[in-house]
Amino acid sequence: MPLVTTKEMFEKSMKEGFAVGAFNVNNMEIIQGIVDAAKEENSPVILQASSGAIKYARINYLMKMVEAAVEESNIPIAIHLDHGPDFETCKMCIDAGFTSVMIDGSKYDFEENVALTKKVVDYAHAHGVVVEAELGKLAGIEDDVNVSESDAMYTDPDQAKEFVERTGCDSLAIAIGTSHGAYKFKGEAKLRFDILAKIKEKVPNTPIVLHGASTVIPELVEMCNKYGADIPGAKGVPDEMLHEASVKGVSKINVDTDLRLAMTAQIRKTFAEEPSQFDPRKYLTPARDEIKNVVQHKIRDVFGSSNKA
Repeated sequence: MPLVTTKEMFEKSMKEGFAVGAFNVNNMEIIQGIVDAAKEENSPVILQASSGAIKYARINYLMKMVEAAVEESNIPIAIHLDHGPDFETCKMCIDAGFTSVMIDGSKYDFEENVALTKKVVDYAHAHGVVVEAELGKLAGIEDDVNVSESDAMYTDPDQAKEFVERTGCDSLAIAIGTSHGAYKFKGEAKLRFDILAKIKEKVPNTPIVLHGASTVIPELVEMCNKYGADIPGAKGVPDEMLHEASVKGVSKINVDTDLRLAMTAQIRKTFAEEPSQFDPRKYLTPARDEIKNVVQHKIRDVFGSSNKA
């Protein structure tokens, strides 16, 4: 099965009430862990790379590794640009073979966001590629995205309708209370499902995307800290809230921080328990296995996409 767009994945997700996991990739072990999990669960999956990941891994290396993953599996896999900062980055990814791109114009005012998104949509659609856009601002830090809590804002449902109609975007990332990074909530975790319901009412045929949706798995934070990390007070979106989002109309849920924690926890553990170890295979293998475990749990128990390939 060749690389696919997210179009059919999202149509199925909206019809059957589940979400597709979109997992950030940076290297071979992360890609292998994600795809091995999706294969075992017979689930569609989105591999996504931020502009930071592309700078780190280089776009040709990323694409070849993703192509290898596609050859080894028989599940729907899309390759997606996460948080494309400008038209040029989106164009580069489209030209390189990405099947989906996100243009993040949320830092601009409404009219500028519309104009930039429409420009990307026109180019992408002419090349058979789908486009995710963002309306509303999520707080937090992830790669090149850095939004303070005071600048964060919820997505306006009426604006969402106008935005989708004017840009022609294929899916829409909204802000309902999640945030990027490992420190999502200071107090009790809360998502505005009332806003989600209103947006779904206004744009019923547009797939909705949730960014900043890692659980920040407590056991992995604890393991990192046990073996020398300093990640105090990290807090994410509880699994039950993400599951509720998946059955209430969110088609794509993004996960990055949990994969970072999984990899780091196992590498730290190996270094602490086997200080003489310097073979990368010996510490990257358990890291890859932990990523697989995390992704399998998300697919099976949280997003509900098992056996939906």
